Amino acid sequence: MRGILIIFLVLTALSFSKEAGFTQEDRERLIKLETTLKVFMQQVDKRFEQIDKRFEQVNERFNDLINFLWIVTGIFTTIMVATFGFAWWDRRTIKRRFALI
Repeated sequence: MRGILIIFLVLTALSFSKEAGFTQEDRERLIKLETTLKVFMQQVDKRFEQIDKRFEQVNERFNDLINFLWIVTGIFTTIMVATFGFAWWDRRTIKRRFALI
């Protein structure tokens, strides 16, 4: 048991004795990673701009659709009012003719 403890202490001391400094290679890797991330973020921003443009186009199409539905509703209302008006006028005219006979 004592031997295992000594081996463990020696290995622990060796692992801590290594220098864990920040090397020039680490710095270069971080700079390279930073430039890669900048390029990636620019691409992501461009994609989001394209998505925003597509949403604007969809909004314009919905507005066009709503305008079309208002036009159709107006035409339908006009036709229905004209039909009921004609039916009412026709009934009134027929009643007057029968009243004169």
